[in-house]
Amino acid sequence: MRDLKAVGKKFMHVLYPRKSNTLLRDCKMLQRGSVDSEKDGGPQFAEVFVIVWFGAVTITLNSKLLGGNISFFQSLCVLGYCILPLTMAMLVCRLVLLAEPGPINFMVRLFVVIIMFAWSIVASTAFLADSQPPNRKALAVYPVFLFYFVISWMILTFTPQ
Repeated sequence: MRDLKAVGKKFMHVLYPRKSNTLLRDCKMLQRGSVDSEKDGGPQFAEVFVIVWFGAVTITLNSKLLGGNISFFQSLCVLGYCILPLTMAMLVCRLVLLAEPGPINFMVRLFVVIIMFAWSIVASTAFLADSQPPNRKALAVYPVFLFYFVISWMILTFTPQ
């Protein structure tokens, strides 16, 4: 609830701007080793944010350099929206992790991540591959595969301590 209030306060400062340095001092760093966290919960927001944005920008630049006819921001949007299946996989995996750990638990998580990984690949390549010249489609799709693979691997290998 404390974090929800902090987010709400920041939204209010955006909607009704006024000079205040308290927001800068109150800003929490969402990364490992923060003062508030007693447990280190795996990849944190800043790490995931950097990986997603760096990956999406790299894929978009690759697509443009290969002669794709999709705009920079359209590509970023497609890649961002196509993370939704992996987000659902993360939620399911977190729920499965609440159960007793074991090989069945891992197999369920692996199955869910593989299905959602495939869904993300199919959804994104439906847009991005069609925007490429026919002889360069594989060069455009391969980085997309790697991008979603890294995110899927992060989801699958997360284990609470």
